[in-house]
Amino acid sequence: MSASRLWKGALYCFIAAVAWGAMFPIAESALHHLDPFWFSTIRYVSVSALLIFLLLWKEGRQAFRAEGRFFLLWMSGTFAFTVYNFGIFWGQKELGKSGVLLASIMESFMPMLAVLIVWAVTRKRPRMITLGCVIAAFIGVLFVVTKGDLGMFSSGEFKPIPLLAIFIAVVGWVIYTISCGQFKGWSALRISTLTCVYGSATSLIVVLILSAFDQIQAPAVSELTVVWPEMSFMIFIAGLLALLCWLKGIELLTPVNGMLFINFVPATTFIISIIQGYQVSAAEILGTVIITCALIVDNVASRRAQSNLQATIHEKKSKTPSRSSVAQHT
Repeated sequence: MSASRLWKGALYCFIAAVAWGAMFPIAESALHHLDPFWFSTIRYVSVSALLIFLLLWKEGRQAFRAEGRFFLLWMSGTFAFTVYNFGIFWGQKELGKSGVLLASIMESFMPMLAVLIVWAVTRKRPRMITLGCVIAAFIGVLFVVTKGDLGMFSSGEFKPIPLLAIFIAVVGWVIYTISCGQFKGWSALRISTLTCVYGSATSLIVVLILSAFDQIQAPAVSELTVVWPEMSFMIFIAGLLALLCWLKGIELLTPVNGMLFINFVPATTFIISIIQGYQVSAAEILGTVIITCALIVDNVASRRAQSNLQATIHEKKSKTPSRSSVAQHT
């Protein structure tokens, strides 16, 4: 891998991670005025419109064909752009300031959670070092959730439903990430556009039904006007720009290397939250450090295992005589 490719990929992934890290505290401000369900829907309906324009420009009208994969596209998009966004932002709002950090921490926990989901689906147990990293990451999340006080589980401060919503949201995004591997031969832009369109359509149907039955309230124009700076950031920076930068960075670095930049998500959230006046506890810092270290250790171990596997394959190939050499000896 050339140095130029490495630095470009690192820059793209860094931009995406910082944008996603800033997303949670900025969303917290907007959620004071908007319902989280309408907030998420408006955001990704807007992102969908931008992605449609980009895909039409880059790949043409034929790229919008589902090619018999409509259900998979719809399911993947619903997990990512309905389940994830509804769960993460509703849970964040219900938990208040601490929810901002927790939502960000759970974002960086995704690679560890993906290991468990793949294990459950394939029945193939991961390496022991990976399982150790998953356990360590769970302990880190526990520190962040409880702020070091395990007694909160038996107190009135413990809010299991918002925590469960955030957890389900993260599972939804992990399922989406895994399912995207089923679209062989499709560009990342095409997958992102079609899943975003179908997922956003699902979100829009859900919020319209909930609003019709007075379960949630549609935002007034005055409310949208108040949050236009936050919404602009969520659509153009944390939505479109971050998504495209992440996809390009992963393409240049490979997923294993690019995943390390997820660590900048909680780091950015911490910095912005402190600037906004939030008092970060020592337990929250410790939990974040544990999760970060677990992700780094697992990433390094995975790269070494992959490198050793490639070296073994190369060695076997070098020891196996080619047909031409066999022919010459005979």
